[in-house]
Amino acid sequence: MSQLEKNGLAPLARLDDEPLFDEPWQAQALGLAFVLAERGVYSPADWSRTLGAVHRKLLFKGSTDTPKTYYEAVVRALEQLIRETDTFSGEMIEDRVQTWRRAYLNTPHGKPVMLSAGQSRTPPEKPGD
Repeated sequence: MSQLEKNGLAPLARLDDEPLFDEPWQAQALGLAFVLAERGVYSPADWSRTLGAVHRKLLFKGSTDTPKTYYEAVVRALEQLIRETDTFSGEMIEDRVQTWRRAYLNTPHGKPVMLSAGQSRTPPEKPGD
C-alpha cells in the first residue's frame, strides 16, 4: 500500500463486488487528486481535511450520503484546493475551460472528446453552414 493510499487518497471500497466507480469521470477526479498530492501541489492531509469538510457541508445542506454526493465533494474539494494553492492562475484555468468547451462543440456526437479538438480559437461550424 502506498503512502497516499494510507493517507486516504485511494478510492472508496465497495461491497459485494460492486464497481468502484459509477462513471469514468469519478475515476478521473480521484486520479487527479492523487496526482496533485503526489506532485506536492497539496498534502494528503490537506486533501483529506478539505474533502471531509466539503462532504460534511453537502450532507449538512440536506444531500444524502451516496457515491454521487461523495464524488460531488471530490470535485468541489479539488476546485477549492486548486484555488487555494495558486498553482494555476485564474487565466490558465479559464483558458483550459474554454479549450474543453470548444473541443466538446467541435466533436461529433458519440465520439470521444479530445482536448486537441478545442485548440483552435475559431468557433465550430454549425450544421448547414
